[in-house]
Amino acid sequence: MAVLEYGVTNEELTTKLESRGAEVLRVALYRWAPPNDPRPLQKAVSRLATSGVDIVLFTSRRQVEHVVMTAGELGLADALVERARLMLVASIGPVCSEALRRHGLPIDLEPEHPKMGHLVVAVAQRGPDRLRAKRAAHERERDGGSGEA
Repeated sequence: MAVLEYGVTNEELTTKLESRGAEVLRVALYRWAPPNDPRPLQKAVSRLATSGVDIVLFTSRRQVEHVVMTAGELGLADALVERARLMLVASIGPVCSEALRRHGLPIDLEPEHPKMGHLVVAVAQRGPDRLRAKRAAHERERDGGSGEA
């Protein structure tokens, strides 16, 4: 059985297939390597973890892994998770959402179909309202949950 890999090996899938007697051939469609100049990625991750970003769109599991890895290298992993409580975090689909959850990041919006166009439309149509609601809920929680001003 051939398993097409999109930048990451799915060890759980491979193990389950092999336990059922399959001979698994892994085919890596592409591999990601860190950029020669990591500063733009570091700057973007730093902004995600500190301020200046209201909405973030994740389009792949690998992207999630690299953002979290970079945040860890910068000493900003906890700050990224905390800051995500005030941002709208959009995921392209279930595989990406699973990676976000694994790292303690919320999924505030996931389109009906895991396609880039659907993600962009969903964020454009529902993102601002969801962001306002998320921040209002955070304010109520911070103020003790009374809901009073």
